[in-house]
Parts: sequence; C-alpha cells; structure tokens
Amino acid sequence: METIISANPAELGKKAASHGADLIRKAIKKHHEASIIVATGASQFLMLEALVKEDIDWKKVTAFHLDEYIGIPSTHPASFRKYLKERFADKVPLKKFNYVNGDADPVKECGRLGKLINKYIINVAFVGIGENGHLAFNDPPADFETDDPYIVVNLDDACRRQQLDEGWFKSFEEVPARAISMSIKHIMKSEVIICTVPDLRKADAVKKTLKSQISPMVPASVLRNHDAAWLYLDMDSSSMI
Repeated sequence: METIISANPAELGKKAASHGADLIRKAIKKHHEASIIVATGASQFLMLEALVKEDIDWKKVTAFHLDEYIGIPSTHPASFRKYLKERFADKVPLKKFNYVNGDADPVKECGRLGKLINKYIINVAFVGIGENGHLAFNDPPADFETDDPYIVVNLDDACRRQQLDEGWFKSFEEVPARAISMSIKHIMKSEVIICTVPDLRKADAVKKTLKSQISPMVPASVLRNHDAAWLYLDMDSSSMI
C-alpha cells in the first residue's frame, strides 16, 4: 500500500480524486465502461467535491454504494443514500448508481446486491477508514472470511459515537445499531483502492492500519495485502506514523 501525505484536507481530496479519475478514464478506454465503489462520511466530502468536477465520460460508469444503516429512510439526514444522491449521483450523468436500500429486508437486500455486483469487476473503490479502524461498516472484529459481497453487520459503540460526533444524529440512542455493508473480501477484489483519510481524529486508526498486525481487530489493516491500494492522508491524519 502506498501512502501519499498532503498539506491539508483540500489538497488531499483533489489528489485522491485526480488519481481515481485517471484510473476510471483508463478503465473506460480499455473496457469501454467502468465500475466503481463510492464511500460516504465526512472524510469523503472534499474528495467527492473534486471527483464530480473531473472530465470523465460518466455515462459509461456504473457505481455501487458501500454501506447503509438498517431502518432509516432515504430522507433521513444521516442516510448514505441521501448523502450520495446529493453529493455524487445527482451531479454526474452516471450509467447507473446501485444504492443499498436500508428500508428493505436486510437479508434479501444483501442477496439482491450480491447477485448484482458479482456481474461486475470493480475498477476503482473509493473508501475511507473509521476512527475504530473499520473499513466500510466492518467494525472490529471484522469478518475476513465471508465470500458474500454484502452482509448485515452490528455497529460497535465507537462507530456509533463517531456518527454522533460528526453531527449526523441528535443523540447516541438514535444511531442505528445495525447496517448493511460490503464485505472485506469484496472490497479487496477491487482492482485499485483509493483510501481517503483526513483529520486528526483518524490519526490513531491510520497508525494501527499501517503499523499493527494485519488483523480483524484493525479491519483497515487488510489494505496492506492489496497490490494496488493508495492511502491519502493529510498532516493531521498522518501525525502518528
């Protein structure tokens, strides 16, 4: 995994977006289409803002949603469907965006999405790392073994508190305890992974991702096993490495 450190979050976002956009363009040139995974959360704001401005033939791009809370509607301020619709899918003319429906029966929704995504090779995965080291909503100890592309996961208290502290919910009790998440194995099947991680509060998770033993207790550490993963940091998030 290659690490790129930028001076500030804005520079980080532009560099990650530029790299990802170049990879999408190369995939389109080679295959006449591209498939990508898109993450959410505060860490992705500036990267997505830069990505939608890139010169890409978006009509040839199919996108997949990384994760979503179970039991909240798409109108909820914290809904990742709402986040991605407003910040990405409505801003570029995609071939298709495949959302995770948190209102559906979770097991059936995982099955539906799994059958769908298995038809595609993911060229670029845009992801982040949580304060607890999670990758997507795979909180520690993460399942490194399942072959299912999407799974139902339980969110730990650290993950739920991060969502509260970022302002998505009014109280800890409002934060859902379960979510649908793309599995670790399926994220790792992506040809290239662009991991965007700004902010001082992520510094410890970044340190563990890079320095600790690769383990389900630090889910993002598995990125070190990927042949083409790029970790984009700023001065704050890289301050402990």
